[in-house]
Amino acid sequence: MRRREFIKLLGGAAGAALWNFEGLAQVRDDRPNIVLIIADDMAWDDCGAYGHRRIRTPNIDKLAAQGMRFTNAFLTASSCSPSRASIITGRYPHGTDAEQLHWPLPVEQRTFVEFLKNAGYWTASAGKWHLGNAVRNRFDVVHEADVSGFQLPTGPDGPAPVMIAPEKSGCERWLSTLRARPKDRPFFLWLAALDPHRDYEQGIIPDPHRPQDVAVPPYLPDVPEVREDLALYYDEIARLDDYVGKVMDELAEQGAEDNTFVLFFSDNGRPFPRDKTTLYDGGIKTPWIVRWPRRVRPRSLCRQLVSSVDIAPTVLALAGLSTPSCFQGRDFSPLLKEPKSKIRDYVFAEDHWHDYEDLGRAVRSLRYKYIRNDYSDLPATPAADVGRSLTFTTMRRLRARGKLNKNQTACFAKPRPAEEFYDTGNDPYELRNLIHDPRHAGALAEHRLALDDWSKRTAFEIPGTRTPDEFDRETGKPLPNRIRPRPSKKDFQKLLSGDSS
Repeated sequence: MRRREFIKLLGGAAGAALWNFEGLAQVRDDRPNIVLIIADDMAWDDCGAYGHRRIRTPNIDKLAAQGMRFTNAFLTASSCSPSRASIITGRYPHGTDAEQLHWPLPVEQRTFVEFLKNAGYWTASAGKWHLGNAVRNRFDVVHEADVSGFQLPTGPDGPAPVMIAPEKSGCERWLSTLRARPKDRPFFLWLAALDPHRDYEQGIIPDPHRPQDVAVPPYLPDVPEVREDLALYYDEIARLDDYVGKVMDELAEQGAEDNTFVLFFSDNGRPFPRDKTTLYDGGIKTPWIVRWPRRVRPRSLCRQLVSSVDIAPTVLALAGLSTPSCFQGRDFSPLLKEPKSKIRDYVFAEDHWHDYEDLGRAVRSLRYKYIRNDYSDLPATPAADVGRSLTFTTMRRLRARGKLNKNQTACFAKPRPAEEFYDTGNDPYELRNLIHDPRHAGALAEHRLALDDWSKRTAFEIPGTRTPDEFDRETGKPLPNRIRPRPSKKDFQKLLSGDSS
């Protein structure tokens, strides 16, 4: 019997122990350690490993050189907490009951972490949390980054220890958490940065990026203010990169790097207009780098589609555990051995309330993207932190003077097209909507059908009531109806309906 089969047979926490039954030699737990490194609001191509020539990311680039780089990895949401809820539950956002920003993940949701914990893994989270209180106790330890310095309330179900300290990068506790792990069993780390999330400040790295060196996407105006803003964003990516290097050095120092599966990715895209909180690739496509010396060849490349909903079943498969029926993703670990094989034809994403009301769905194949804007009457207003940025403030001013082109005014336009269809192979920035182009009618019909089928299979529903905006869409100022902290989905629906019971 193979070692992994033996451990699975033992089951539960027993599989993590060292056994000395009479007549049975000691069995070494050989399951891999698992480390997820999660950037906060980093676009898929904003590092050297994905071809960016100006952002200094030597450690992320080294990670890719030593492992496998995925070029078609996508998220299920372009908003922070819904994306993280989807990742940890292995379910699409609308199936988590935490699909709107700041909705806490309900206690009844199952995560892959408790399966690892019950099977003997030591589990820890360090950095940005953003998942609510009900699931803290799925981890042995939670070290939560908090920029405000306020103590967050704990849940009623015996939450894991929470350490709060004013932090800026969100990575400050990564190394101490890794060093504190038990050395006699495998470990799982959820290392979540705050970088490169807004707001930005000058001088956070010794050698800041220069505005003249940035690459401005065509849907943003190429003006000094936007370049300055992008340079500050680059600086935060560089600071994150430094912590990635420190984690990898510590794994090497502990002699743990050979059998540690490391996955680097982002929770959503770049925090600029037409990126974050949108269903364009700038919002839902992510860097995705796997390093696992024992199993993954250096400088390998996978061009197949993978989704963040696939992380949960993959992690359990690596640990020798079966996938529960509630998970909706697919195990992508076969791609680590055969990167040319395929696990899916499509990936799916959705967009919900994030400071402003919105609802949309998308399906992406290797070549095409189909977007359905369910609330097409609303403009694609960027998130509040983007709205108060130097970039968007400048765009408002230029718009008033008629100085923006059609693509740069898209986030102001209403109504939006109810449907959008893009040939991403020939139009990577998704600027030419082909919804009425007869040459692509067949592909359009195929993607419409795929989205309809996914919506039915996963019980996607358009809510009966819309969630009010928390900010004014023109000025960006908070509205009187702003609610903090955000309640659970159930309590929020009662609030909207006027039910006080």
